Amino acid sequence: MSVPVAFPAALAYGVCDFAGGLAARRAPVLVVTLVAQAAGLLVLLPALWLLPGRPSVTTFALGAVAGIAGTAGLLLYLRALAVGPMGVVAPLSSVVGAGLPLVAGVLSGERLGPFTVLAIVVALVAILLATAGTRRDAAATTGLLLGLAAGVGFGLFFVGLGATSDDSGLWPLLAGRVTSLTLVAVLVLRHRLPMRTRHAVLQPELAGPAAAPVSVPAPAPSPVRLMIVSGIFDSVANVLFLLSARLGDLGVSAVVVSLYPVVVVLLARAVLRERLTGMQLASAGLALGASVLLAAVG
Repeated sequence: MSVPVAFPAALAYGVCDFAGGLAARRAPVLVVTLVAQAAGLLVLLPALWLLPGRPSVTTFALGAVAGIAGTAGLLLYLRALAVGPMGVVAPLSSVVGAGLPLVAGVLSGERLGPFTVLAIVVALVAILLATAGTRRDAAATTGLLLGLAAGVGFGLFFVGLGATSDDSGLWPLLAGRVTSLTLVAVLVLRHRLPMRTRHAVLQPELAGPAAAPVSVPAPAPSPVRLMIVSGIFDSVANVLFLLSARLGDLGVSAVVVSLYPVVVVLLARAVLRERLTGMQLASAGLALGASVLLAAVG
């Protein structure tokens, strides 16, 4: 029952991440997150009446903790997408984000099957290949490290939402969204970040020194529109994930949702003409394969 709901969530997360990552290349990450969180809140408010529930102190506390973890992951993730190759950052963060709910399940007494263990091994190989095959510069390495750290934040977000009661409706998401929006707003004001963005064109991604020249770049969409699109799809994805986790197992929902890098990779290749080195292609393929295997055996 959970998989048909989790797959649309993965699609929505992919669009959200691509739009947000693209906006983060032309505006401060905190500003991108603030606008996206505000847009997502406007979408979430009317959805509360579509899935009514009973709010409680525990619900708000779990939602707030999940929101903090998710916001930290999102800030790290957007920065990673801004400085590193999208086609590698996205799969690596998704594998880590899917793995944490599995670890939580093991700690709670669940046992991992042989195919799940195999998927974890494949994911570790993907991480090593991504590190070895990335561009030999500080920005690319930083992007990969930030992507891995972002995956930890996403995984804690999934675990936090999964711990909420089934009768709490969408109130945990509201608590998390309000908490994260407040936190990011404080950071923006503290650092006095400008809300204006710079204009740009879509430049092809050259992931390695041997990348071939490409054609004339295309005009880039408005960064503010990208932020709004990211926030809307983020809220839609969060609602779908929460529903899928309540319809079935948290681990299954988390690993199916972790397929969102497929969308990011396809959009990065189609829109940015992103080109990866051979090692990066192998890393992205293994990471995506690990996510698919986790979803299949979950």
